[in-house]
Amino acid sequence: MTEQQTVPLDIRSIGTPHPRVDGVEKVTGRAAYAVEHEVGDVGDPLHAWLVTSRVPKGRIAGIDAGPALAHPGVVSVLDHTNAPHLDDTSNGELAILQDDRVHFHGQVVALVLAETSEAAREGAALVEVRYDEEPFEAELREDNATYRPDQVNPAIETDTDEGDVDAALADAAVVVEQTYRTAYEHNNPLEPHATTAWWRDEDGEPALSLFDSTQGVHGVVSTLAPMLGVEEDQIRVRAPYVGGGFGSKGEAHAHVLAAALAAQVTDGRPVRLAVTRQQMFTLTGYRTATISHFRLGADADGRLTAIEHRVQEQTSAVREFAEQTASPTRMLYAAPNRRTSHRLARLDVAVPSWMRAPGEMPGVFAHEVAMDELAVACGLDPIELRVRNEPETDPETGKPFNDRRLVDCLRRGAERFGWADRPEAPRSTEDGEWWVGTGVAAATYPAMVQPGNQARVRFLGEGRYAVAIGSVDIGTGARTVLTQIAADALGTGPDAIDLEIADSLLPPATVAGGSSGTSSWGGAIVAAAQRFRADHGTEPSPGAETTASAAENPNAEKYAFHSFGAVFAEARVHRWTGEIRVPRLLGVYSVGRIVNPATARSQLVGGLVMGLSAALFEEGVRDPRFGHPVTQDLATYHVAAHADALDVQAEWLDESDERFTPMGSRGIGEIGIVGTAAAVANATYHATGVRVRSIPVTADRFLE
Repeated sequence: MTEQQTVPLDIRSIGTPHPRVDGVEKVTGRAAYAVEHEVGDVGDPLHAWLVTSRVPKGRIAGIDAGPALAHPGVVSVLDHTNAPHLDDTSNGELAILQDDRVHFHGQVVALVLAETSEAAREGAALVEVRYDEEPFEAELREDNATYRPDQVNPAIETDTDEGDVDAALADAAVVVEQTYRTAYEHNNPLEPHATTAWWRDEDGEPALSLFDSTQGVHGVVSTLAPMLGVEEDQIRVRAPYVGGGFGSKGEAHAHVLAAALAAQVTDGRPVRLAVTRQQMFTLTGYRTATISHFRLGADADGRLTAIEHRVQEQTSAVREFAEQTASPTRMLYAAPNRRTSHRLARLDVAVPSWMRAPGEMPGVFAHEVAMDELAVACGLDPIELRVRNEPETDPETGKPFNDRRLVDCLRRGAERFGWADRPEAPRSTEDGEWWVGTGVAAATYPAMVQPGNQARVRFLGEGRYAVAIGSVDIGTGARTVLTQIAADALGTGPDAIDLEIADSLLPPATVAGGSSGTSSWGGAIVAAAQRFRADHGTEPSPGAETTASAAENPNAEKYAFHSFGAVFAEARVHRWTGEIRVPRLLGVYSVGRIVNPATARSQLVGGLVMGLSAALFEEGVRDPRFGHPVTQDLATYHVAAHADALDVQAEWLDESDERFTPMGSRGIGEIGIVGTAAAVANATYHATGVRVRSIPVTADRFLE
């Protein structure tokens, strides 16, 4: 393996709306997902069903598997008394079936294996579990979120403090001091979390193979190997097609361990395990609810003199996860005095995890609604207020921005949206029985390249190249954009590229997360292609091959790399019922060069719709008396549907950022959801004059 410093690409395919290379397989139903793969060479699969705890905390006093084992088709039942032992149990979320402890409602306490999924489900209902319950705490409150974590996701400072915030607020001409809340949210991709697993003896050593619905095959390998007591090269994970993830599939969850453990006791027969929709509300991660206490101080002209953002949220007692909710506040606007902090409630609940734009989504909601309140208090247009608070350099690091074009996004969006015709006063526009208003919010997301990615290029002859990297396409179009990047890097057309991805036997690749996939994997492919040309010339022999990783970016420490955007929303609120509709939603983004306009528009529109869904509908509810989620299906936990998403538009500025990647691109997967809920909430205020400081914004708020 060698590293190669990239040189400018000959851009031909990048920037064109190339059709999805996997489109035919998907629309014809030939794309196989995690539990659909044929593995008949190792025996007919057994079907697994999870038995989960019905109490939030305590010990298992006894398990009676007899009725389940007597059910036709049931083969075996695993629990803590007979499951294989793990070598490493330090990950409390994954160390299932190892002891009699119960840490949260919905924890895996047993596993039923059967010849059919129906028999497995019926057998699971027959397993009798007795518990010795213990006192627990399952409610996030301001008075119990007091624990200070060492860091917040992924490795960010918990608190920051610069200047004298209290003195600046005391001297400020205008002060906004409010509390903002976001609800629990659940990822709910279309394909449930699912795994097919089997063991076989190879050369006397056990080897585990999995088809897994994951955002990172190499991450699953590195997580499972030490727990199972095997070497990483003894595990193979494949994820050729994944039906969405939104962050929830960015790391292995308990069901993956369940499938691997079950497959150890089946004499080589594969095990198929698909998590139910109800179980996904506890076992596969979710976004914590957040409480953001904001204090903004400004002079008479609306220029910020102080920003304080104190966050309270929850983690799990069995494993810590701290969302970085205040992190975007540290760099979004200029102010000489700034303070941020994160405090957690350690609850006896399932473990929260990544959900699209963790930190940025809830943090920017709070900040951008607070900025809208500041604009009203200062008598300023909300766009003008943001323009006046544009920083010259990154307030957090002091570095120059790579290319901060938030003001351009705001002005272009304002022109497209007809902002100039907006009345200044709220509750000024009626259309029949509807109050009509518009709102705006900024969006931002860090531009990230993850280290450790490698790519392989092999010449196949007759002008064709095989390009391999262990990245995963979770439905975003990664296969297509990586094909385009490889084609331009090798000076050929996309049709000459055979791309192989999503297999842990391929060169290592980082997770499809953090809006870093295309940047990280594409940079490795460009480096491998350019090293291939340097090693083998323009007329290589068939079989010529090179593997390389991208060199460290010399600009990484020189600039603060971020993307920006502006979201505009029109809200209509029914004057008698409080019903809310959002007929128009527009996002304008500065995200570097767009590799594929067709897939990029899909990603950005999808983010906007997801933000709309958070603004108006999504709310996970946990009953603090029993510790379980009440909303655990898509009837009680509503997500935006076609009827809710009307005129949703996304566009981007024409630009290229070669300081960041050789393709000139930055990530786009998450910025679309950031700021969207704030724009909707601000629009409902402009429509009605009623300020709502928590999401989801519901009809009853306008009837009080």
